[in-house]
Amino acid sequence: MRYAVGGGKRLRGFLVLETAALFGLPPERAISAAAAVECLHAYSLVHDDLPCMDDDDLRRGQPTVHVKWDEATAVLAGDALQTLAFELLCDPDLGSAETRIALVRGLAVASGAEGMVLGQALDIAAESASAPLTLDQITRLQAGKTGALIRWSAEAGAVIAGADAAPLRAYATALGLAFQIADDILDETGDEAQTGKRLHKDADAGKATFVSLLGLEGARQRACDLVAEAESHLAPYGDTAKTLIDAARFVIARDS
Repeated sequence: MRYAVGGGKRLRGFLVLETAALFGLPPERAISAAAAVECLHAYSLVHDDLPCMDDDDLRRGQPTVHVKWDEATAVLAGDALQTLAFELLCDPDLGSAETRIALVRGLAVASGAEGMVLGQALDIAAESASAPLTLDQITRLQAGKTGALIRWSAEAGAVIAGADAAPLRAYATALGLAFQIADDILDETGDEAQTGKRLHKDADAGKATFVSLLGLEGARQRACDLVAEAESHLAPYGDTAKTLIDAARFVIARDS
């Protein structure tokens, strides 16, 4: 479990802490929620890498869990990380029982059959589809597989603070899609030593991506437009949202 959560960008946990800071909450009030979403995300990667899913042998620059140990260990480590996530959301520092229940329910929805798991199921189904997915279909897929946890992460600070989460939800919706488009661009143009994972797998499998449908420059422009949209939703917070604006710009400028 510790091996699986090592490395990575920590974007989701970062969003939890930074959105909490918008409302004047110190890191210790939100750290358990940040750790929870990172555990949940790590579990999804461990299972996503299994031979029955994407069959990957490299993640974050190191052997995937099932390669380093075995498939059974990977399944159990992923299961344990998932349940740990919900244990962490029971931390009294996060607020009242009602607040903690809202966080638990939100993460369950974001990670389950209406969110991340749905996105993964659609992704697997696309491998045997008679025709490549359309742009609308890929957008829906990625809104679940990648976007749902990013949305929860950005909303969490507002939930803990008892504030309106709508602007942050809109910010995160645009950010999540920009993040995935950037991933597709990196899969086309990136370097495995920097990304820490195998590249060109979707293209080799004949799966449609944002790059294959929009072209490389079209995908870059769409990602830039989404970042601008994400920034616009932070206007109500003024200068206090500068770090979140920087995060949105980082999402499409990164090389891993």
